[in-house]
Amino acid sequence: MGSYGKTEAVMNQVVVVTGASGGIGRAVARAFGARQARVALLARGKEGLEAAAEDVTRAGGTALAIPTDVADFEQVDAAAARVEEELGPIDVWVNVAFTSVFAPFGEIEPEEFRRVTEVSYLGYVHGTMAALHRMKERDRGTIVQVGSALAYRGIPLQSAYCGAKHAIQGFNEALRCELLHDGSGVRTTMVQMPAVNTPQFSWVRSKLPHQAQPVPPIYQPEVAARAVVHAADHPRRREYWVGGSTVGTLLANAVAPGVLDRYLAKTGYRSQQTRAKKSPDQPENLWSPADRERDFGAHGQFDDKATPKSVQLWASRHHGVVAAAGGALAATALAVWRRARA
Repeated sequence: MGSYGKTEAVMNQVVVVTGASGGIGRAVARAFGARQARVALLARGKEGLEAAAEDVTRAGGTALAIPTDVADFEQVDAAAARVEEELGPIDVWVNVAFTSVFAPFGEIEPEEFRRVTEVSYLGYVHGTMAALHRMKERDRGTIVQVGSALAYRGIPLQSAYCGAKHAIQGFNEALRCELLHDGSGVRTTMVQMPAVNTPQFSWVRSKLPHQAQPVPPIYQPEVAARAVVHAADHPRRREYWVGGSTVGTLLANAVAPGVLDRYLAKTGYRSQQTRAKKSPDQPENLWSPADRERDFGAHGQFDDKATPKSVQLWASRHHGVVAAAGGALAATALAVWRRARA
């Protein structure tokens, strides 16, 4: 396909983003809108959805906002049917939607844990099912699972969320194997995220005494969005790691998980809370959307601590160039060493 044909295909993409009213989902929807894609936004909050749709339109795309609770498969499947009726065949489906409870495991009620699992894990399953049913008939399409370093490494105070991310990792790997077995043209890939400055820390249910915060270093949601768009364009890679902290965490967990257990036991409670007391008026989105009457946007309250760039993301997107440069550097070093010994 020539450059014009490729550009035209990108402009005409039909993209579905779950959890599109805030945070990473909001930034992803906006990024696809900037490519003049036709973007369907799935979330529960009316104000957040409407504002996200305006973002997509303002960026140059076409927006379709569909109020959807991803925990309900019937709602998700109906949304997918509507997207194809109004926008056309779905090219890319991005699963982002989640909720959580910040609390020690012993303080989480069974119904709270179940709700987190239904949204944050089964929501991905439902989205994948709805997308795959339609994509397999055409033998094309891409499903992007927005994951986390916590898909591999559990941390204290986030047992429900970590459990969901681990589950997504497992089911996505199984699905990928099945698609490869079938020789399918449908692709699935996963993007493992670092700590991101999103509104989740202002609206998830928290039983902590102080304001919840992402564990530094913190990245802006636009960094995550760039990674998702790149993954959608290059879905043959099984997964992408975003941020140096993600790489460091996953490598440390692979080499010395027991040591990391003890380190997180000592630091995990403090590093996930600011010094400020939690506001008694903080909204919660566990059972109903926090943005039904107020738009929270893509960013959380940590703009002063978050970075808009990631050198590691650039390296991940250009790993061929990095490998070639590394090889050249190694060859040069070897040549210098041999001359020194001559």
